[in-house]
Amino acid sequence: MIDPNLPPTLVLLPGMDGTGTLFEPLLQALGQHWPVQVLHYPGDQPLGYPALVERVMAQLPTNRRFILLGESFSGPVAVSVAARNPEGLMGLVLCSSFVRNPRPRLAPLQPLLKVLPVQRLPFWPMDALLLGGFSTPALRQALAAAIAQVAPQVLQARLQAVIAVDVRQALAASRVPLLYLRARQDRLVPPSASALVRQLRSDARLVEIEAPHCLLQAAPAAAAAQLQHFLNDLLEAAAMPVRG
Repeated sequence: MIDPNLPPTLVLLPGMDGTGTLFEPLLQALGQHWPVQVLHYPGDQPLGYPALVERVMAQLPTNRRFILLGESFSGPVAVSVAARNPEGLMGLVLCSSFVRNPRPRLAPLQPLLKVLPVQRLPFWPMDALLLGGFSTPALRQALAAAIAQVAPQVLQARLQAVIAVDVRQALAASRVPLLYLRARQDRLVPPSASALVRQLRSDARLVEIEAPHCLLQAAPAAAAAQLQHFLNDLLEAAAMPVRG
């Protein structure tokens, strides 16, 4: 049973690495203002999107309201969960994310991902794509450490899942307020991804932040401020009397 007197929880769904460790800068920026629950995915099991949705559903708060944030790879998971309208869900946040393959021209390369030697690829292309000009030694170290925790076949499976995913209908069916955080310097997910979200949910709030794809890591203070603003608006709306 949902207790309306308890403060809402921010539930964080991780990016491609699935570890949840890369949320640390955001957690520090948020401080102790409201509860946060960080979920993670197994680093040794190549679970597809449907299985990850079920995993998340089983871990959602059951006694308090919550906001669900899907970062990058986890956007489709968050959208699919929101479409089920779980009890207590107040709002949905997508960060540097998508509802279908953000780079459709790469779809023909999907068979190659099965043999892609991800464990032997140099780190610098990933650094350039995910952090770009915002890269720092600390961020590079955190990113490399997170990726090292994930088996190569799991990363391959997640890349294949991104190419095949399409949760447009689920997003259109969702009803909770939606915030999209877009990184202005995102080299991985293009502006067309957020434009599609706005096309499917014209009521979505789009906020642009000067950051790379790893927005929550490179600009945690700006992201935390937007999340706090979103929460405040949700709480204010929930407190308003319903007019007949």
